[in-house]
Amino acid sequence: MSALRRFKPYPAYKDSGVEWLGEIPVHWEVKRLKYVAPARVSKLEVKPDDAVYVGLEHVDSWTGRLLLENQPESVESVVGSFKAGDVLIGKLRPYLAKVASPGFDGVCSSEILPLRPSAGCSQSYLMYELLNASYIQWLDALTYGTKMPRVSPDQVGVSFVTVPPVPEQRAIAAFLDRETARIDALMTKKERLLELLQEKRTALITRAVTRGLDPTVPMKDSGVEWLGEIPAHWEAARMWRIGRAVSGGTPAREERAYWDGGIPWVSPKDMKRRVIDSSADTVTEQAVHETGIHLIEPPVVLIVVRGMILAHSFPVACTSVPVTINQDMKALIFRQDIEPFFMAWVFEGIGKALLTAIVEEAAHGTRAIRMDQWRFVTVPVPPRSEQRAIAAFLDRETARIDALIAKVREAIERLKELRTALISAAVTGKIDVREEAIA
Repeated sequence: MSALRRFKPYPAYKDSGVEWLGEIPVHWEVKRLKYVAPARVSKLEVKPDDAVYVGLEHVDSWTGRLLLENQPESVESVVGSFKAGDVLIGKLRPYLAKVASPGFDGVCSSEILPLRPSAGCSQSYLMYELLNASYIQWLDALTYGTKMPRVSPDQVGVSFVTVPPVPEQRAIAAFLDRETARIDALMTKKERLLELLQEKRTALITRAVTRGLDPTVPMKDSGVEWLGEIPAHWEAARMWRIGRAVSGGTPAREERAYWDGGIPWVSPKDMKRRVIDSSADTVTEQAVHETGIHLIEPPVVLIVVRGMILAHSFPVACTSVPVTINQDMKALIFRQDIEPFFMAWVFEGIGKALLTAIVEEAAHGTRAIRMDQWRFVTVPVPPRSEQRAIAAFLDRETARIDALIAKVREAIERLKELRTALISAAVTGKIDVREEAIA
């Protein structure tokens, strides 16, 4: 990475003897982790009432940060204990890079392995050492189990780590503390900008679909508390008056003749796009004729009516080609004076209100729309020409905001990559930061 070119290399290198590690500074050592920081073996059947609990959900991926705001009232499973100065590493799904260095005593999930650094190993340096991307990749290759891949304590213990002299470890850790803090501060600013852009986008949509584009038109009460006032010449209509919902289905997986056809089969995972024109999964015309699933002609509005996604968002899309949908979806077919693309913007604008009003807990802890209540949802309906104008306006203006959002997200990803690359280069000796640490 070009940002690392400002750092000089060490004067001399040697072969580490570890394939994934490559060359290291000539005065560094390579040791198995169990000799540098042996695992702490301490299991408790019951979590002490005053103990801080660290689960995998409390460790931020790739950053070393602990997120301890939400502490569980009780922990039913067996837990391990750790001491201030230990380094914690997640055994489950090691590719998530769940590593932390707590400054307090506590208890942790059995999926977290506490390591006790020896006198020749700095806690902060070891944390960064275990966040080395090459090390994480190597550890992840050792996992067993398909659905819940994990590594064993023995596999972690026999892994190799670099061991510079202790003063150098501290210098590297101090350098990384400073540089990652700078990167994190930049990411925080970018993430705040992202939030503001998303808030602006939502406000733009909501205002356009509930107030229109002319700020001077007379207004009237819609009769709906969360909708408020709408232009006086608009209609406030309930869903059952302006459209109907069509259900979907799934052909049997074992019937291969039904799959890999030319008709998109849309499921909730495909709803990240605003316009559905293709899908990763497709069905055949035979599937449509023989299984009873509907072929839905465009344009229609698609919504998700069941799934965990409804806990935090209300995904909406329009179709531009004939599609079929799965059983967790509904296709909304409107009367002729309703523009589907306008109505899609309406649902995006009032999505949060719908989540609160008509989405409830369903089977297996998932979420679902109460379709009996959906029929009575009231939506604003302008004249058709105005619907088209609003849809065109939102297409244009949200595209501009979306382009800015994409740039900010790219910048955040580049900062994350820089952070990871900087850590890896420093703890493997690819860059010499000893002078930088005291700069």
